[in-house]
Amino acid sequence: GKYKGKLNAHYEQPQHSVVAQVFRGLSGKKVVTPSKDFVSHHQQSGVKCSIKANEGHLYCLDKSFMFVPKPATYISFDNIATIVMSRVGGAVSASRTFDITITTKNGTGEHQFSNINREEQKPLEEFFQVKGLKTKNEMLDDSSALIAAALKDADMASSDEEVVAARADRGSADEDEESVDEDFRTDSESDVAEEYDSAHESSGSGSDEEMVDGDADRAAESDSPENERPKKKTKTGK
Repeated sequence: GKYKGKLNAHYEQPQHSVVAQVFRGLSGKKVVTPSKDFVSHHQQSGVKCSIKANEGHLYCLDKSFMFVPKPATYISFDNIATIVMSRVGGAVSASRTFDITITTKNGTGEHQFSNINREEQKPLEEFFQVKGLKTKNEMLDDSSALIAAALKDADMASSDEEVVAARADRGSADEDEESVDEDFRTDSESDVAEEYDSAHESSGSGSDEEMVDGDADRAAESDSPENERPKKKTKTGK
């Protein structure tokens, strides 16, 4: 009949191949199929992702990208200015997935495909390179920034530990100084007490000695001949 030589009565091929052959036979047009240059981590011709809240698949064709089911998006390679691969906000928690932002030429807009499995990064990068698409991987910059931030945090932590250790050492030093001061005060006070006691004893012994000397002098004075009273002369009869 009409489609003789264009359609077969029986097909024993994968479903997508059968659909492509049927469309080709019915329309007489070339059917665009996924590129043989791309195979996903899960051996597929596209990757699972989303446009905003709409989940779907982004297929890598020979001359374009196609996102289905909705919103159905077709992007020709000839109209692509740059492709940027990035994490959501550069967050570590989002490291299992990444985003692709395709900016079109002449400032006509951009398309963002989110939540792509990190395992698809290498296959996609290789495909972009084969097709000569200008690509920027901001995840490498994010990784460097995260490493730098981690090192900075480690340095800050170590410096904090040093400060704490220094304070601890200072505390022990203060305690030593206090103990030294206590020893110093104790020794000084004891010295003052000893000096006071010795001074008291010496002054007391001196007064005692002076008193003894005074008594001795008085005794000597009383015993001296000069101090003896003259004896009364006895009257004798002549």
